[in-house]
Amino acid sequence: MAFSFLVTLREGIEMALVIAILLGYLRSIGQKQHFRAIWTGVGVAAAICLAIGIGLEIASKELDKRIVEGFEGFAMIFAVIVLTGMAFWMKRQAAGMSAELRARIDSALGGGSVTALVLLAATSVGREGLETTLFLFAGSSTGASGTEYVLGGVLGFAVAAVVGVGIYQGSRWFPMRAFFQVSAIVLIVLAAGLLANSVTKLYEAALISNLGTRPWDTDGVVSMTSDFGKFLNTLVGYDSAPAMLQIVLYWGYLLTASAAYLWLPVRRPASPVPVAPATNAH
Repeated sequence: MAFSFLVTLREGIEMALVIAILLGYLRSIGQKQHFRAIWTGVGVAAAICLAIGIGLEIASKELDKRIVEGFEGFAMIFAVIVLTGMAFWMKRQAAGMSAELRARIDSALGGGSVTALVLLAATSVGREGLETTLFLFAGSSTGASGTEYVLGGVLGFAVAAVVGVGIYQGSRWFPMRAFFQVSAIVLIVLAAGLLANSVTKLYEAALISNLGTRPWDTDGVVSMTSDFGKFLNTLVGYDSAPAMLQIVLYWGYLLTASAAYLWLPVRRPASPVPVAPATNAH
């Protein structure tokens, strides 16, 4: 539950931020009649992401167990790659995202096309939605029951929606920059756990023949079969008797990705050139 909650909270706030910026800018330039186009785009993105998630779940249940284990292992690895890339993308774009989205709205209105606004909302929200779908699917087999996992995801989106309303209303109490920095580190920790769990899936699929020795066993302290052990496994990739390959991947990724995110400088995106919106857009 905690895993799905953290994922949907973080990604949901990103989506809510995009929607709030789009709606807020349209309101500020007197184009509230185009709100429907933005919500249509959001609906299209949500439907596509939901369909992809359902398709992944159905496919995983129809395949042979070994194939499913391999599929989940590679899905976890791909989720780690996507998540890491998005964390650094957000770090680079955070300062200029609002100006960029406003410029794209001006361009869509300047062309007099409502369809362009629908596509703008669909692509802006869909990018985050696809990442969320992939990450939730990759983590769905790591511990929590189906009901708890779905509940955690719904709660995360609900809190994100409340934050989005606050952003749209012009609230200044929410420290967006600090939130993205802290949540990016949290998701890097989650990704490290996924990476460690991915090799066990590949081992069970007979795609990896040896995970190495197991230096310790803490099952007597926190059992993998206990609720707390399952919680830690889902949240941070806990294994009471981790293999050497899991240990190396977990700590190697966690330390490298965290250090790079915190200390590597990023080139800020160029400021977009504003385009005057047309007054007769339909």
